[in-house]
Amino acid sequence: MIIGVLKEQAPETRVSLVPEVVAALIKMSVTVWVEHGAGATAFYGDKLYSDAGAQMKSGDEIRSSADMVLSIQTANAAGKSGAILMGVFQPLFNAALMQQWAGKGYSVFSLDTIPRTSRAQSMDVLSSQANIAGYKAVLLAAMSYSRYFPMFMTAAGSIPPAKVLILGAGVAGLQAIATARRLGAVVEVFDTRPAVKEEVMSLGAKFVEVEGSADASKAGGYAVEQSEDFQRKQREKIHEHAKKSDIIITTAQIPGRKAPILINKAMIEDMRPGSVIIDIASVTGGNTDLTENDKSVLHNGVTIIGNSALAATTPADASKLYSKNVLNFLKLIINKDGGINLNFEDDIVKGTCIAFDGKVVNDRVLALLK
Repeated sequence: MIIGVLKEQAPETRVSLVPEVVAALIKMSVTVWVEHGAGATAFYGDKLYSDAGAQMKSGDEIRSSADMVLSIQTANAAGKSGAILMGVFQPLFNAALMQQWAGKGYSVFSLDTIPRTSRAQSMDVLSSQANIAGYKAVLLAAMSYSRYFPMFMTAAGSIPPAKVLILGAGVAGLQAIATARRLGAVVEVFDTRPAVKEEVMSLGAKFVEVEGSADASKAGGYAVEQSEDFQRKQREKIHEHAKKSDIIITTAQIPGRKAPILINKAMIEDMRPGSVIIDIASVTGGNTDLTENDKSVLHNGVTIIGNSALAATTPADASKLYSKNVLNFLKLIINKDGGINLNFEDDIVKGTCIAFDGKVVNDRVLALLK
């Protein structure tokens, strides 16, 4: 089998496979083709791939001949009829495209739909990339904030620590807590899932509770839609804490749905001038009324930064982690002879497959198409 790695289109900086994973796949009797320059923006040069055993090819050669094509984004993902396409395709937002790909005979595996179970943790691209996003969100906030993060006591006077409010204690939120605490900030955290309270407190943050939340234990680490009464109480509680916050980092997303609005315009206008909001849910609409994806908005002295691509700002490590996720998934579907063996009795393989044998097979995507 030939696996081809395509060069991503800007602004994406990551690459699907790093050289050390290429070497591991070659040991599994797989032939790996890499497009010239595919790893350049992640600081993996062509020579590193050649030394690892990859064959350097043009993008056209890979699309026309590879049995499996790896491309993180949908933008340039394509292959010969019958090829397997693998990446992070957001099928719940790109259902029509998934149907088109099925019609072209592609078998499509979208790694952002891997079931978030213990067994699948080593393949969970959302978690590996969200971990980086949470870290970089805090660093971006620190760079954009008009004051210090830690407390300073000097002969010229004392500086109080920054007050950080983090909305969502998933993988990104927990890393944001840890990073903000290391920088010396006072951190408060809101999440609709009471079960995360212990993790939040273990990192040195205060957990903000609102009673009456819907059960999110089966939502795979995501937020779930809440009752109108809970949403009202949630808005009041968040508003109360937002007014006292210098930095707000929002992370809440619901699979296949627009991100919930947690910070409205009135809350932003009650914040102190010079404050910063980092919204890493911006690609699905954002958690504030004023978020614009890939843009910074200044409103009433408050900077709102919409950035859902923070993982791509550390492309070398982000690519390394993503690549390891890909390798661990490929081990499920590659046999000892280097060929493809798709076992749809495996919940991970089934859950990740979006299209097969000329039709869309993922239930959630099918529901959207209907």
